[in-house]
Amino acid sequence: MGDASRLGQRSGMTPEGRSDLGHDQVEVPADQHLLARIREVREELDEAGPDRVRRPGDFTYVALPRADADVLRDILVAEKAQVVIEVGLAYGVSALAVAEAVAVAGDADANHLIIDAFQDHFHDSGWNALVRAGLGSVCTLLRERSQIALPRLLTEGFSADAAFVDGSHIFHNVFVDLALLRKLVRPGGLIILDDCDLPAVATAVRYFELNTGWQPEPVPSETRIRAYRLPDPPVEPSFEDFKPFGLG
Repeated sequence: MGDASRLGQRSGMTPEGRSDLGHDQVEVPADQHLLARIREVREELDEAGPDRVRRPGDFTYVALPRADADVLRDILVAEKAQVVIEVGLAYGVSALAVAEAVAVAGDADANHLIIDAFQDHFHDSGWNALVRAGLGSVCTLLRERSQIALPRLLTEGFSADAAFVDGSHIFHNVFVDLALLRKLVRPGGLIILDDCDLPAVATAVRYFELNTGWQPEPVPSETRIRAYRLPDPPVEPSFEDFKPFGLG
């Protein structure tokens, strides 16, 4: 896994990474066995935690809470997202939720691309959970920094319906990820983030709200994740109209 060059080469995929099936073609029904297995692994992870952690208490500290993961899944299901980029894997809680949403979409060319240079620090717990859930053919893991992988995906013409960002929480890394994802996620698509209560993350997002037309998307329940709708057509700001984006 981890070879980005094979993305978009699956049957029925365009060079942009999206399905070229005709609009009048019957949708592929969701694989109920796969969905059942994903939900089973999600439940096991929520109840028992991963087999290995970096240190005591790390799973609770790092992982997206189950309720928030359910909200993430529901947002993507409502979006009918078939191709999703995720930045950050850790213990796999959010990745399983994203994969469940992609599986619900029932598209034969569903694609969940995950970028995480530090999965080995988590003893591959996140990736192993995805494999246990039977998602080895749906999910692809790129074991490199998102600031390196995302530009390459952009040059390869990759396109996604949505992205979920929960990687670095350092301002300049978040900002670079978002600047690239606004080009990789289709116009009108969604970018969803965890930890927007952190000043570095919130400040990075604020730039794109004020200067590139991102609109907050209503989230169905109380959660720590935030969703933003990209404008369609895209907004390219003029340097003359720059709006300062600090929080205070």
